[in-house]
Amino acid sequence: MNATHLIYRVEHAGQQVHVVCVDGSWRQLQGDLFGQYTPGSLVDPADCRVLAPVVPSKIVAVGLNYRDHAQEMNKPLPDVPLIFLKPSTAVINTGDAIVIPAGAGRVDFEAELAVVIGRRAKAVAACDAMDYILGLTCMNDVTARELQSLDVQYTRAKGFDTFAPLGPAIAVGLDARALDVEAWLNGDCRQASNTRELIFNITQLVEFVSSVMTLLPGDVISTGTPSGVGPLVPGDEIIVKVPGVGELTNRVIAAGNPA
Repeated sequence: MNATHLIYRVEHAGQQVHVVCVDGSWRQLQGDLFGQYTPGSLVDPADCRVLAPVVPSKIVAVGLNYRDHAQEMNKPLPDVPLIFLKPSTAVINTGDAIVIPAGAGRVDFEAELAVVIGRRAKAVAACDAMDYILGLTCMNDVTARELQSLDVQYTRAKGFDTFAPLGPAIAVGLDARALDVEAWLNGDCRQASNTRELIFNITQLVEFVSSVMTLLPGDVISTGTPSGVGPLVPGDEIIVKVPGVGELTNRVIAAGNPA
């Protein structure tokens, strides 16, 4: 398929399948998500539960990659991308609950545009990077801010279960150069920026990350958050919005409370 389209991973009739959304119709994906595929039989969205669009072997996230966020934090622009890993076990679906761990202190939302890798990538030049990208999605890089400051490094603060909401879909063929990235907390817009503010764009990130580690099909590079990050508390609803991708919606609960 060559036209811009959305791909969802869904639970349908007791199975997990991918569907292709073209012109408003959902059709089961026939073929290989990371190779050649075509839209098949019609699927009724009302009969589906939307899941995270991929199950990555790893999430490579980027810190301090928006000019407005660097200004907000009063920090100089980095010379190279500042990368860290989030575990795949942190991934949750749109509609699932973000769980605030006991004793975690302040936990923040971070709206981000994420890149889904479509081919095994190692030492890929920026000029070739688009050939290795399947598409774009939304991610919320949920962060235990006090633990981040306490630990200095990011693994514990960003690695809790439920701290990587991902989805709702993969936008294939969408131009990432001028996309709005927003976070809406309980109906109020708290983050509003544009990928024009990125310090390192998606092709530069693929080049840099693939120079360090091999990226596998389905891996995710989350490109960093703009200014306006803020705390979450139980009872909140947080939505990450990227036009052309959709809305990633999650409620917030405390550990030990029923979802």
